[in-house]
This record gives sequence, C-alpha cells and structure tokens, in this order.
Amino acid sequence: MTEPTFWNDQIEAQKIIREVSHKKLIIDNIIAIEGIKDELETYLLLLNEEKSEELQKEASEYLRVNGKIVEDAEAKLLLNGKTDHTSAILSIHPGAGGTESQDWAEMLLRMYSRWAEASSRKFEIIEYQPGDEAGIKSVTVEVIGEYSYGMLKSEIGIHRLVRISPFNAQGKRQTSFASVFVCPLIDEEIEVEIDPSDLRIDTYRASGKGGQGVNTTDSAVRITHIPSGIVVSCQNERSQINNKAVAMQVLKSRIYQQMEEEKQKERQEIENTKTDIGWGNQIRSYVFHPYQMVKDHRTDHETGNTSAVMNGDLDSFINAWLKFEAERKK
Repeated sequence: MTEPTFWNDQIEAQKIIREVSHKKLIIDNIIAIEGIKDELETYLLLLNEEKSEELQKEASEYLRVNGKIVEDAEAKLLLNGKTDHTSAILSIHPGAGGTESQDWAEMLLRMYSRWAEASSRKFEIIEYQPGDEAGIKSVTVEVIGEYSYGMLKSEIGIHRLVRISPFNAQGKRQTSFASVFVCPLIDEEIEVEIDPSDLRIDTYRASGKGGQGVNTTDSAVRITHIPSGIVVSCQNERSQINNKAVAMQVLKSRIYQQMEEEKQKERQEIENTKTDIGWGNQIRSYVFHPYQMVKDHRTDHETGNTSAVMNGDLDSFINAWLKFEAERKK
C-alpha cells in the first residue's frame, strides 16, 4: 500500500484495502481475546492463593462484561465460508394473509434494521413495495459490513408470528408468516459473466418510500435474467442509470450464489428453505399472545424477551445457529 503505483489499478487497490481491513479485524479480535484470557488467568492465580469472595465476585463480573466479546469471537471462528465475510442482500416477502402478513413483514424489516444499527452496519433499502393498507408486499435491502452475510444466512426461511391482531375488531389471535432470503453481496473482483441478450430490462415509476423526484419519474428498474428466472429491482436512486447499476450488482450476487450452490451440490437444501410460506415450514416462531416467547425450531434456542428480539437483539439466535451448523457438518 505504500508503493507509489498502488492506486494505478483501482479495483486491485480496493481489493487489497478490504483484505487489510479483514485481517486487521481478525488480529484485533485475537488481541482482545488474549487480553481477556490473561486477565482471567490472573484472577485464577490469585483465587488459588487466597479464597476471597470479593475477588471471586470481581472476576465473575469481569467475565460477564467481556462475555459478549468472547461469544462474538467464537461466532467469527465459525464464519469460514468463502463469502461469509461479505456484505449481504436481504429480501422479505409476506405469506398469505393480506394485511396481517404484510404488517409482519414490515416488523421483520424494522427488526433487521435495528440489528444492523446496533452492530454498526449500513442498512440501505434498494427496493420497496408498500402493502395495500399497511406493511409491505416486498422489500430488498443491502446490509453493508464485515460478516453480514455469514451472520444473516441464519435468518433464511419462514418466520411465524402469533399475536392479537390489531386489524381485527374482535381482537382475535392471528398467525402470520413471512419469508426471509439472504445472499452475499459479491465483490467487484469476482467475475460473473452475463449475456446481455439473456436480460429483460423494464423501467417503471417507483412506489412507496422515496424522496422528491423518485416517485414522479420512471426511474425504477427491474431486470429479469431469463435463463434462471431471477428478477431484481431497484428504486432507491433518482437516476435510472444508478438504479440499473445497483440492480445489476444484486443480480450478479444472486447468480453467483446460485452457481456456488450448484458447485457444492446443496441446491436441494437451499430450496427446502423456499417452501410455501405457511404452516409447518417455519424456522422460528415469535409468540406475543397468550405468552411471550421467541423460539428457533432448528436449534431450540429461545427467549421470553420478545421486545428485545424485535428491537434487533438477534446475536444469541445467530450464534446458536452457527454452532448448530458446525456440529451438523462434522
């Protein structure tokens, strides 16, 4: 990076900067864990010499305060897939049920935005279709930050909500479903060849969220990759050219993931997560009534603090799934 010619090749320079940033993050984690380990060993040494209740409480509090760092480091050790370190593209679609499911889809969008905010990740909506009365019909976002894909891939599947319906005048309990799909946001240096003749590009007027000018011109872009049937859209930019560029990046990411799935012979496993958005297929249940509980049906990890989860406290569920997958693949 100190070479005078470093910036001559912009793509290669950006690639090296990302690699340096990634390695620095790993080194910082190692240094933090080593510091915690040394401190705990000191506590153990002192406690072996003298049994002190006050010192034991101090050591326990130190471990409690630093436990999150240890858990995060353990999770990152399990994130060793080829694209686990990349940013992510996340899509949410409501199941059958009209307004109920559309409202649930928007609640999930808020939950993931809070998670991204708490972990200092950038959360950008690139396609948004509002519901007829409330909620959303579909949404696609970019989650920018290290290990975003590796952590969010735990969310792929059907999410089920049980609550007293705010849209039912009789106050009846309602069950709603929404699906979440995640793929890695591929780096510029990863080449994905797309034949322009395989694309159908449509423009249309944006709907829903957008600034002045976004909803008044045909700036939104929808690209269909005919051979695979993959359809992507972008409407968050005022310029049709910029929307097309973002949509192409999303399309390349989707096609790249499909290629990787075929190479790894895991297509059937992935397809199993895209089943009907309804009963018996959910990966996680969020129960607001008659009791409070969020439970992951793959790992059996659960919590009664539904408010914290809906405000983005997802790390315990993500870490439990990463450990579950690591054990399953042994």
